[in-house]
Amino acid sequence: MLMEGKRGLVVGVANKWSIAWAITQRLAAEGAEIALTYQNERLSKNVRELAEELNNPLLIPLDVTSDKQILMTFELLKRTWGHLDFLVHATAFAPRAALEGQFLNTTREDFRIAHDISAFALTALAQSAKPLMSEGGSMLTLSYLGAERVVPNYNVMGVAKASLEASVRYLAADLGPEGIRVNAISAGPIKTLAASGISGFSTMMRHHRNRTPLRKDTDAQEVADAALFMLSPMARGVTGQVLYVDGGYSIMAD
Repeated sequence: MLMEGKRGLVVGVANKWSIAWAITQRLAAEGAEIALTYQNERLSKNVRELAEELNNPLLIPLDVTSDKQILMTFELLKRTWGHLDFLVHATAFAPRAALEGQFLNTTREDFRIAHDISAFALTALAQSAKPLMSEGGSMLTLSYLGAERVVPNYNVMGVAKASLEASVRYLAADLGPEGIRVNAISAGPIKTLAASGISGFSTMMRHHRNRTPLRKDTDAQEVADAALFMLSPMARGVTGQVLYVDGGYSIMAD
């Protein structure tokens, strides 16, 4: 199995429809030991129920906007496992009001929140993960085409994802000498709970389906398979990259 003996942290599982959960299942099926986080007790129920499908996973409370909680998380991982082989950052958020109307009207606070959770969190997690990856490792985050093209109603999230993708490149350059790879997957639109907060998302999915060369929706399992590759030794020569898993939509002019 590709991930036999590997241990990793997945941040961002919210429910069974989460892309992060699909990735978790795929990694676990290939032998990985998983640690999952939940933001608070209110949101822990879903994660705890899903965790029952895994083989003795670690469950850790973590709010990625708290430096203290991030430090505590990795201290726990160090005490329990001693090292870390991979990290998946799959958190993204912007206030609903910031995903309506024009990007021009984004407030300073909405901009800060979107970038803190959706972009800076990767860097914050990487800072604490690095000491646990003394023998090398792999980090992966999730992006979207709105990072490089204007997507209606995506607004500040698109700008935050652009920051995230730039962070991937800079982190890859900094951590490469340590044998740590950093990459991103840019997935096509997938119907998740988070996506439901984007106005006109159904229209977006229909347009994607009609225009993508493969003429199909992107499936979470397709993203999970790509994530498995990127996190496994098979991608040992790949870092600082954004891998598109979108049926080819990103190559089209419209």
